[in-house]
Amino acid sequence: MTGKVAIVTGGSRGIGRSIARALLERGAHVAITATSDATLATAAADLAKVAGAGTLLPIRADVRRPAEVEQAIGSVAQRFGGIDILVNNAGVGLFRPVAEMSVDEWHQIIDTNLSGVFYCCRSVLPHLRARGGGWIINISSLAGKNAFPEAAAYCASKAGLNAFSEALMQEVRHDGIRVAYVMPGSVRTEFTGRIAGGGDEWKLSPDDVAQVVSDLIAHPSRSLPSRVELRPSRPPRKG
Repeated sequence: MTGKVAIVTGGSRGIGRSIARALLERGAHVAITATSDATLATAAADLAKVAGAGTLLPIRADVRRPAEVEQAIGSVAQRFGGIDILVNNAGVGLFRPVAEMSVDEWHQIIDTNLSGVFYCCRSVLPHLRARGGGWIINISSLAGKNAFPEAAAYCASKAGLNAFSEALMQEVRHDGIRVAYVMPGSVRTEFTGRIAGGGDEWKLSPDDVAQVVSDLIAHPSRSLPSRVELRPSRPPRKG
C-alpha cells in the first residue's frame, strides 16, 4: 500500500478515522473529509501521530453537495498526483418512526448515505481509470438486509447502497477497478447518538472494520471479495 493515494469520506471520527489510520500505517497517502472544521482538526492531530510528512490531507467537504465533492477529489489528485482508493464511509443515522420523520431528515439520510456515494464514485472514476485501476469500498450496514423498526430511512439507504455497489462493481471491473461493500453489524461508536461505554464491549470495534478494509485492498488482484458481512462474535443472548 506504500505510496497509494486514498480518500476516506467521513474520516474524522469513528470507523472513518480508524480506516484512515490503518491506511496511513501501511504507507498510504490519505485524505479525509468531514463537514466540521473542529472534528477535522482533532482527527488531523490524532492521525499525525502515524502519518509521515505530507501524507495526510484533511478537507472540509459535504458529500451531499456535488460541487464540494468535485473540488475535494480534484484537490486530492492535484496534491498527491492521482487517486487509487476511495472509501465511502460518510453516513448519517437518524432513528425514528416514519410518521415522525421530517422530509428534511429523510433527505439528510438518503442524500448522505446513498446520493453522496454516487457523487463521490462518479467524480473519482476518471482518476482511477487514469491509474489503470484501483479500489472503491463502500461502508454499508447489515441494516441494508435486516430491516428493523424506526430505521426505515437508514435501512433503505443502505439497501440502496448495496444494490448500487453490486451494479457499479459489474460496470467497472474490466477497467481494473474493484468495488466492494462492507456490512458491519453493531459497532462501538457514537454514531447513533449514544456515548460508547460500559455494557457494549461485545460490539465490533471501528478497528475491526478498518482491518477488513485494509485486507480488501491488499487482496490479490486476480480475485474480488465484493461483499463482506461483519458481525460481533458473541452478541448478548436473546431471551
